[in-house]
Amino acid sequence: MSPERQFRYWSIGLLVFGLLLWLLSPILLPFVAGMAIAYFFDPVCDRLERWGFSRTWATVAVTALFVVVFLLVLGLLIPVAINQAIDVMRAIPTVVELLRERINELLAALQTERPEVLERLRETVSSRIGDVISWITAFVGNVLSGGLALLSLLSLVFITPVVAFFLLRDWDVMVARIDGWLPRQHAPTIRQLARQVDDILAGYVRGVATVCLVLGTFYAIGLSLIGLNGGLFVGLLAGALSFIPYLGAIGGLLLSVGLALVQFDNYWLVAGTAAIFLVGQAVEGNVLTPKLVGEKVGLHPVIVIFALLAGGALFGFTGVLIALPVAAVAGVLVRFALEQYLRSPLYRAGGEAAPPDEQERRP
Repeated sequence: MSPERQFRYWSIGLLVFGLLLWLLSPILLPFVAGMAIAYFFDPVCDRLERWGFSRTWATVAVTALFVVVFLLVLGLLIPVAINQAIDVMRAIPTVVELLRERINELLAALQTERPEVLERLRETVSSRIGDVISWITAFVGNVLSGGLALLSLLSLVFITPVVAFFLLRDWDVMVARIDGWLPRQHAPTIRQLARQVDDILAGYVRGVATVCLVLGTFYAIGLSLIGLNGGLFVGLLAGALSFIPYLGAIGGLLLSVGLALVQFDNYWLVAGTAAIFLVGQAVEGNVLTPKLVGEKVGLHPVIVIFALLAGGALFGFTGVLIALPVAAVAGVLVRFALEQYLRSPLYRAGGEAAPPDEQERRP
């Protein structure tokens, strides 16, 4: 079969796969989550196999441990976080109203010879904050009353462990079978690209998950010790959102400082609330991310943000879960295509200039 015909078949297959993914996105969440769990716990099962466990018993042990830890977190931490989340949601309109008052006071203090400009700015700010309150109220109502969201949550809780168990048990068999389906001519290249994707995902996602866990624990403990109502929920939420660069720190800082302004009369406590996030961001940027994630993974923060937003817009929460794997695959393929281009006659047409990396190696 000619390369052109192979490319045509693979392109049609990818289009059909993307279409099926889009059509089935409402029911894919537990399967994607189960696949992610199986992917990240496969090295643990491999280690247990080397210690003498069968694959089935290794899978049973890992799955049971995951379910026990998940249920403990669900039973001990989630009820408190939910109660605090309700309190925080109720306090958000008060926080926004306080923010509007402070802005109006600031505008009044800055009023000079152009009062009409400041008045127009004050009206704009007031109306926009009102829009923000309406949007937050509608969003929370949709989340709490949406039957589809409840169904997705139930399927995530009950179906995901079953899917994860069977995928984890048969992971090596599936990988070997897929490897047997590869075109023999291109199998070595595809294996090399797959290893690069695996290195990126393992390095990035496991590192980022550790960063989120550390930051969430630090924020939750710090805000709780300072006495902020809803501090546990805000800290855990900020830590969970830290996989999106800067979103967790900025969102948690704004929300916690707003709650602190409503709750505390002492501005030192407000400053201490802000300091918790400033310290967390400093530690994350200078210690956690360089040590746990590093620069070698090849996923720039802008690419991460774009992938997450695009995945969420196209496929909802399922799209957020698959955004990073897709971005990793796309990054590896783009770099591979660029390497091929730099070595091709298309790049060297009209001259014999070597690729930039080869020029740098020359004395």
